[in-house]
Amino acid sequence: MKPSFLIPLFAAFSLTACAQSAPTTGPEASKAPTAAAPADAQAAARAREAIRKLAPDAEIQYVGPAIFPGFQEVVAMRSTFFVSNDGKYLLNGKIFDVERTIDVTDHAFAGIRKEALAKVPKSDRIVFAASNPQHVVTVFTDVECGYCRRMHQDIAQYNAAGITIEYLAYPRAGMGTPDAKLMETVWCSADRKAALTEAKAGRPLPPKTCTNPVGKQHDLGELVGLQGTPMVITAEGVALPGYMPPADMLRLLDTLAGKAPPAAPAPAPAAAGEPAKAAP
Repeated sequence: MKPSFLIPLFAAFSLTACAQSAPTTGPEASKAPTAAAPADAQAAARAREAIRKLAPDAEIQYVGPAIFPGFQEVVAMRSTFFVSNDGKYLLNGKIFDVERTIDVTDHAFAGIRKEALAKVPKSDRIVFAASNPQHVVTVFTDVECGYCRRMHQDIAQYNAAGITIEYLAYPRAGMGTPDAKLMETVWCSADRKAALTEAKAGRPLPPKTCTNPVGKQHDLGELVGLQGTPMVITAEGVALPGYMPPADMLRLLDTLAGKAPPAAPAPAPAAAGEPAKAAP
């Protein structure tokens, strides 16, 4: 019988990932995960075995050397874990590099997000492009989310700051709900950008149906560890802390890109995003 403390740990694997977490910064954030070197093969195997002992049905997406010595980094069920090379100890929680003031927990997950998002065609996105783009971010959005609406109200300012916003759909209430049907209407509209703006302003839209990517994008949000909307992801797969004003987002994106001196990230506001809701 599995010890009782493991039930919340593996029933809520995704609690350490996503919209409210501090972002990973520094050059490591841009590296996609790579296969373990031969010398690390035994440690990786022990890490897999340790995860299987605790959660036999866990889907393990990645195992490789951690950014700090003595541990393997494991991405499983939309969360990151660190397992000692001997397989005896597992860490679950935020780990910071004090000297560089960065959160290293999201290291491997960033590469997984980048790879997954690269498969989404431009034609399935709603793109608000900057005239002089300096950064491109993917944003999982919901038309009913207050912080998503607040972000969209400033879309012209994000674009003026050189930030291109590429929206993907994430109906927080779940598929088959009025929220999802409204988002399908947006994606089925001839002018998606105008329809999204109207929907986020709370103005009604005539229902439309078509073959659309809303369901696939909702599933993708789950895959990349979405905990709340808006979920903002950089071109390198790094998850930002949720809603950020345009000037703050630009400063952070510049820091991630090495265009500004790194600084300790400020904690995300408690309500910088809105949690996903289970379908009724």
